[in-house]
Amino acid sequence: MINNKTKNVVLAKNVVVADSPLKRMVGLLGRESLDAQEALIIKPCNSIHTFFMRFPIDIIFLSKNNEVVKVIADIPPFRLSPICFKSAFVIELPAGTILSSNTSLGDKIDIA
Repeated sequence: MINNKTKNVVLAKNVVVADSPLKRMVGLLGRESLDAQEALIIKPCNSIHTFFMRFPIDIIFLSKNNEVVKVIADIPPFRLSPICFKSAFVIELPAGTILSSNTSLGDKIDIA
């Protein structure tokens, strides 16, 4: 489960962790969508791409202390995110999650 502790909002209940080179490379490729309350955590990671994806996503970049250091809402397919040097890992969420949860820079995220 991923919870925004600062805003007291659940971001995702079903979480997959991509922490090996192969899992990070595959990511969300081949999926038709990312359902509400689903998320992919990519570790380590400071930049992502949405090449060959079929749907937009929200991206939250987190520091090693689980603090939000950058957010990108509704990034469409076939895009490359900027590099976020402060990021230790990334959470990919369904488009609209950042807006609906009001997640912003400095928020503390709890991953259980």
